[in-house]
Amino acid sequence: MIHTMPFPILASPSNPRIKSVARLRDRRERESTGLTLVDGAREVRRALEAGVDVIEAFVCEPLLAGEDARAALDLLRDRQVAVTATTEAAFAKVAFGDRAEGLVAIVRAPTTRLEDLALPADPLLVVVEGVEKPGNIGAILRSADGAGVDAVIAASPRTDLANPNVIRASAGTFFAVPMAAAPTADVMGWLRERGIRMVAARVDAERSYIETDLTGPLAIVLGSEAAGLTDTWRAAEVDTIRLPMRGVADSLNVTVAAAVLLYEARRQRDRHPERPD
Repeated sequence: MIHTMPFPILASPSNPRIKSVARLRDRRERESTGLTLVDGAREVRRALEAGVDVIEAFVCEPLLAGEDARAALDLLRDRQVAVTATTEAAFAKVAFGDRAEGLVAIVRAPTTRLEDLALPADPLLVVVEGVEKPGNIGAILRSADGAGVDAVIAASPRTDLANPNVIRASAGTFFAVPMAAAPTADVMGWLRERGIRMVAARVDAERSYIETDLTGPLAIVLGSEAAGLTDTWRAAEVDTIRLPMRGVADSLNVTVAAAVLLYEARRQRDRHPERPD
């Protein structure tokens, strides 16, 4: 247990402030306020380290433990963020899942407008279309962070990127990887205008990913496991690749496919940092 400074304590799960925080579990509340919840010591620490606007934090001292919690509390104090202590019963109303770590923060969600993305001259992007499971988006963000991807773009997403479960599944890399969300047609037009080559993963593609040049300005495009990619990505300008499947399944989980393709792109780019003319 980490002993904290004395904070005001909220004991009841029915306290109006606790109820107000819990409403941020709802997408409409997040979108109307521009706020979201960050659950977990590591995730809160990474939000603070990224300079995210943290509005308020709630701690449950019996659940606090570890270096991440200690570092997050130090940063909260340094930034003079309002911190309120809670009982375990009250904390359960705002925490997620069964991995309660005693720290939840309310933050202002980062912008997700395409026009706000700032890209380097030779960007590597990942586009995910129609993915609705927050855990999948979070896992893709984590792989994108590891592979040094310049941005993750959600095309026609079925959940908001600021879903607290996206942040939790990303292990806080949500705050390190630039993101955007827009309808599929807008995403394709935006990529086309910037001369970014589009490579879509499809089970029926003829060419394997290891036979494909993944250097240069590039967007790797993946669809949901249920529906795959829409026909928009069958345009002549979009290259297609496949991941060979040797067993009975015809495809990988989208998060695994993303990790394989992004690390292959990183391998190629590190080996050939300058794409030949």
